[in-house]
Amino acid sequence: MGRKFFVGGNWKCNGTTEEVKKIVTTLNEAKVPGEDVVEVVVSPPFVFLPFVKSLLRPDFHVSAQNCWVRKGGAYTGEVSAEMLVNLGIPWVIIGHSERRQLLNESNEFVGDKVAYALQQGLKVIACIGETLEQREAGTTTAVVAEQTKAIAAKISNWDNVVLAYEPVWAIGTGKVATPAQAQEVHADLRKWVHDNVSAEVAASVRIIYGGSVNGGNCKELAAQPDVDGFLVGGASLKAEFVDIINAATVKKN
Repeated sequence: MGRKFFVGGNWKCNGTTEEVKKIVTTLNEAKVPGEDVVEVVVSPPFVFLPFVKSLLRPDFHVSAQNCWVRKGGAYTGEVSAEMLVNLGIPWVIIGHSERRQLLNESNEFVGDKVAYALQQGLKVIACIGETLEQREAGTTTAVVAEQTKAIAAKISNWDNVVLAYEPVWAIGTGKVATPAQAQEVHADLRKWVHDNVSAEVAASVRIIYGGSVNGGNCKELAAQPDVDGFLVGGASLKAEFVDIINAATVKKN
């Protein structure tokens, strides 16, 4: 049962209309493997979602970077899952470490958000990962298990979930988990899912890596048996994102 390679580009809070056009043009002209080999999703800021969707090649998809935890209403500044569905946006990123840290989103809140988005028909890239202090204290496995447990407690169907392991100490710092470090955490996570959810979900759920992925390190990371793709930050705004998508061919060979 092969897991299809998944590459997400998280543009974070970046871009002007002109820059967005340029990025999309680069992606539209890129030579990459077909949809049978790799699933590609880009995640621009909310304000650019319809614009990117209208310009982007049909084999690539669009994701929001967040959505509200319940139905819309008197929640100034929030965007609901229903709105994303209405706009035809298929994916959403939930629980990114920047939101967990800067906006104090708890494991439970993230679990609720994932469950609500799935109920509305969105597919979810659910982010987990430890800080440098937690890694140095040797609690990585416990931390990512707790984060995953909070999601698993709220959902029963994992078909539309991609788990993104992003060590917080490697995001935007230039520090990258070594391929062996990434593989170790991904394998532990898969074992946790096997033991606490089911063997079927463990075999089929895609666990992708994020944290300073670039054109230079993506092939070696992609070669790890439990790394099923990437969630790319800074490099997704550059032409090297195409090289990262092409790392999917490592799995085929």
